[in-house]
Amino acid sequence: MAKLSIMDLAFFLTETDASPKHVGGLLMFRKPNNAPANYVEQLVDEYAGNIDEIRAPFNQIIKFSAFSAPHWMSDTNFDIANHVFFHNIDGSDFRECLYDLVGNLHNIRMNRERPMWEMHVIQGIDENRFAIYTKLHHAYADGVTMSSWLVNSLSTSARTKSVTPIWSVLPQKRLQNTADSISIMKVLTQLGGRSSDYIKGIAGLSKLTTQLALETLNLTKNAVAVPFRANSSTPLTGQVSAGRQIATAAVDMERVNRLRKLTRSTLNHIALTCIDGALHRYLQECGADINEPITIQMPVNLRKSGDDSLGNKIGIVLVELANKTTDPYERLREIGFTLRNVRYQIDGVPPASVMAYTVLLGGVSLIGEALKLGDVLPPLGNTLVSNVPGPAKALYLKGAKLEEMYPISALTPSNHLNITLYSYDGRLQFGLVATTAMPNLGVLGDYIHDAFDDLEEAVSPSVLRKEKK
Repeated sequence: MAKLSIMDLAFFLTETDASPKHVGGLLMFRKPNNAPANYVEQLVDEYAGNIDEIRAPFNQIIKFSAFSAPHWMSDTNFDIANHVFFHNIDGSDFRECLYDLVGNLHNIRMNRERPMWEMHVIQGIDENRFAIYTKLHHAYADGVTMSSWLVNSLSTSARTKSVTPIWSVLPQKRLQNTADSISIMKVLTQLGGRSSDYIKGIAGLSKLTTQLALETLNLTKNAVAVPFRANSSTPLTGQVSAGRQIATAAVDMERVNRLRKLTRSTLNHIALTCIDGALHRYLQECGADINEPITIQMPVNLRKSGDDSLGNKIGIVLVELANKTTDPYERLREIGFTLRNVRYQIDGVPPASVMAYTVLLGGVSLIGEALKLGDVLPPLGNTLVSNVPGPAKALYLKGAKLEEMYPISALTPSNHLNITLYSYDGRLQFGLVATTAMPNLGVLGDYIHDAFDDLEEAVSPSVLRKEKK
């Protein structure tokens, strides 16, 4: 009997119809040459008929009991028909109609009486392409884990004609979670159970809270981002409402790497610079631009190398982006400085301390959302931006090449927008999900492309001037 961690349980208990807590992935494939007319239908049949190897957590539900903590248990009435679906879309544009359908599917809260995951195979309009949208409740896994499962279910060769469902690629072992307590104090003891580890955990949490106290009292300047100070008067924030829309953007990794080399920056530096510029332009177009820096929530992966246990192992840190500027290069330098401060903030802090810190801050936000005070209380940050690493080489499904892969995440309390980065096959991809209350989400994806162009134009002359000196 595997218990839920406090973070896993929070995703389950705090979701509502307006704010479901599942994560998704949108995969877009190109059919192999000479594929039969019923290629996609055959694919669906193979998925639906392959349930002999179904493994945890895909066959599990959450059990509540008056005599024990919430825990996972097998669903004795499992039916694959409740999880694998086929759609034929109509319209004039494949991408536009696909995004509309996926936005609607991502909006629907999943049935708790059965395992909370779904796979939707989608075709229509474009006879050469099809898509798969998969969603999984956040209580089962974080986005990094879900991505690894999806990748492992695909092949590195176009010659592989067999289908390996995502639910059959996990190790055959009992569901595990190294943070299986619903007590914050016990989270701190999960480092190994030794008293020295417990002391380190408490010291780490004390370090984080002291940093916040010093910044709040103006005894440090821009050392850390203070929570609940983000501007709440923009379309980015407010009580999360029903209705979902998605948009995407993608940039060649060659362009990203060239900018990294010229500026001695990381991928996160470049990506956040372009997101920051795009968000300011979007807010300006909406008549809601702000003069202070945009604050983002940024998940950090707390898993140790080789840790393949289930559940969530993430922490959240706050990052203030750049001061308002029209110079992309200046924006890049400021964000680089800020990210170095973030690294200093969490360096030397045990993962359990970061997790406990995340639970404490997130708990305040979740209470505000549950009380429907999202339009009144200040948000933890303006939006959430995460980075999920993906495979560098192309993947295939029964000979079909995976051309694009976008994360479609859950929305955090008081945030109308979530942006997730995903690197795949020489492209840096952006998956944007928002409530339908946010106007013109699609243009934000366009503005991310424009921001890359602007940064390239700003950086190259700057580098050339330095080389001439």
